[in-house]
Amino acid sequence: MTRVRLTILIWEEEGAYVSRCQELEVASCGDTPEEALDNSREAIELYLENAKELGILQDLEPILKSPRKFTSVIEVDA
Repeated sequence: MTRVRLTILIWEEEGAYVSRCQELEVASCGDTPEEALDNSREAIELYLENAKELGILQDLEPILKSPRKFTSVIEVDA
């Protein structure tokens, strides 16, 4: 498989950092933002390996190969 770009959101939650891949809905955590990001990378690689073994990697190709991805922040009343 070729290298792909994915979007990772990281936030602090109760003294730990949570990281979540927006496209694949894979999450991880760590004691620092860097550790959370590294743990996300490992979790995503395992997720993609399993998808390949299960024969469902082709289902993810539109998400993985899209050349244009956008993120934004909005405010709403909660």
